[in-house]
Amino acid sequence: MSGPRMSPVGPLATAETLSRALASHGVATDVHDGYGLALVSVWVGLVVWCDGYRYWWRTGWNTERRRVIYAWHPASDPDRAARRVLLRFGDLREQGLSDGLAELVLDGRP
Repeated sequence: MSGPRMSPVGPLATAETLSRALASHGVATDVHDGYGLALVSVWVGLVVWCDGYRYWWRTGWNTERRRVIYAWHPASDPDRAARRVLLRFGDLREQGLSDGLAELVLDGRP
């Protein structure tokens, strides 16, 4: 019997590495840590979870199976993961936000 799998780097460091990779492409993020996971908040509807081994994020909805579809990428390659997250980011930005939500998110005004 083996103990819990330990990440060589840790979820927070993994998330911060992805955050820096996204920042190098001009995308500001927020990083949050707790309960053995870290989150990189990129955009409305785009949060990347990190466990130290992989990144994963929501990419859509399967109406037939009524389930969320996720993409994932190994944490050992944060630059390529960032490029994949940027593709999803571009899709979400193209879809746009409602005027009220855009004002709140982009301007910080209530």
